[in-house]
Amino acid sequence: MSSHSSHSSHPRKPGDATPHPLYLAAQVREIDSREIAAAQPGDKERGDAPGFALMQRAAMAAYRQLRECWPEARRLSVLCGSGNNAGDGYVLAALAVNDGLEVQLLALRDPAALTGEAARGVEMARGAGLVVQPWAEDAALTGEVVVDALLGTGLGGEVREPYAMAIGTINASERPVLALDIPSGLAADSGAVLGVAVRATLTVTFIADKFGLHTGQAADYVGALAFCPLGVDSGEHADIAPVAELLDASLIATALPPRARASHKGDFGHVLVIGGAPGLGGAALLASQAAARLGAGKVSLATAPEHVGASLIRTPEVMARGVRGVSDATPMLEAAEVIVIGPGLGRDAWGQGLMQAALDSGKPLVIDADGLNLLVERWPELHRDDWLLTPHPGEAAHLLGISGSEVQADRLAASRALKARRGGTHVLKGAGSLIAGPQGIGVCPYGNPGMASGGMGDVLSGILGALVAQGLTLESAARVGTLLHACAADQAASVYGERGLLAGDLACYARILANGRPTTRR
Repeated sequence: MSSHSSHSSHPRKPGDATPHPLYLAAQVREIDSREIAAAQPGDKERGDAPGFALMQRAAMAAYRQLRECWPEARRLSVLCGSGNNAGDGYVLAALAVNDGLEVQLLALRDPAALTGEAARGVEMARGAGLVVQPWAEDAALTGEVVVDALLGTGLGGEVREPYAMAIGTINASERPVLALDIPSGLAADSGAVLGVAVRATLTVTFIADKFGLHTGQAADYVGALAFCPLGVDSGEHADIAPVAELLDASLIATALPPRARASHKGDFGHVLVIGGAPGLGGAALLASQAAARLGAGKVSLATAPEHVGASLIRTPEVMARGVRGVSDATPMLEAAEVIVIGPGLGRDAWGQGLMQAALDSGKPLVIDADGLNLLVERWPELHRDDWLLTPHPGEAAHLLGISGSEVQADRLAASRALKARRGGTHVLKGAGSLIAGPQGIGVCPYGNPGMASGGMGDVLSGILGALVAQGLTLESAARVGTLLHACAADQAASVYGERGLLAGDLACYARILANGRPTTRR
């Protein structure tokens, strides 16, 4: 299984090189409170409480997005819970009524129990002539579009009743859904579903972008994502460091400029792929072909003798050699500049011996698949700075000694733990792949469900090896390679669709992207 990255609808367009920081919910609340405290005195003199003014800006931004997305809609169902998320909903309802729309306003918490800005939102809705209806089990949603203002980023545990029932009603309605700040039930810090969550069509998030909207299960719940900072520059709060950066495809062109006309193959490195134990040849062939397609000057393949013929037929440019043990591979290890090891390696004596030789070589390593499993079994405490590990959630769980569900419940924590325990650079694959290196964590917002097929990770490891061979640091190779891999999958899916996408389809698309020539839909 490979890096099915985040949803294709994300808050930036390819080519936007501006850094896009991602924060935890508590950090965003701190930024919010500072902005309110620093509001201009004139706002207060006019009677506009700074917090409520910010709430109004949020509701207006969300309403604009709603009208752009569903311009023909004339009826809304707005479901409000408690806290400022509910307040945003009440204000949006008022804006919609004043704009001539019909609004069904449902409250899961007694509006009289709300305080602060949320209470002012209720007053604004009532001032617009709206009647707040209490939620009932048999409530029927009458709107053409549903607005989710139930639960915000402060949700800390599983969704309780009556919210769980309301979320179920929203999802069962099959109406388009606008979620305010975050789909109710989705964890803002991890992208995990807390029991049940709203499946939004569009999420409009405010102040600063949240990490949990871009990884894990978020891909199935956020829908299209619009980020509205409301005039707040989170970068002005330098002491609140973002936990990650949302990566952009423009990094590819920056890292891979046009080559000098007088270049020769010796300028672009020598990749050695080690893998393909007897009966397991396909993975290593995919990795070696990807390394060749992504521009390595030379690619060698150390594999079981029975797979050499298949390599020569598939990619004769790869220098394939059958190896029966470490002695056969020694000259190849000495000649290589970067080693990709793990695809189809196996975990018996053949694979163990070659893994030991690769670790002893002193060369930069890209380790995937059985290479990762062997690290757990044979080198459980090994920590290095010159390797790039590419686990999927199951392999990450094996490396950390936890379950795959625990990895997915908090991918950020798992990524940080892998970095601390093993050193080097890591790509935690999956929806919203995380790249952890010396400079922090990057999130890949590209990719599609078609990548959930065998061999995708082998292609990624070959791409990464090729980039390291061409002079990129391990961290830069991990970021650029993950982007190439995911964007290539998106290009392939745009032509032929997601279902039936094969790992072998990606190398040619990735090559086009690496040369700065985006593909177009046929």
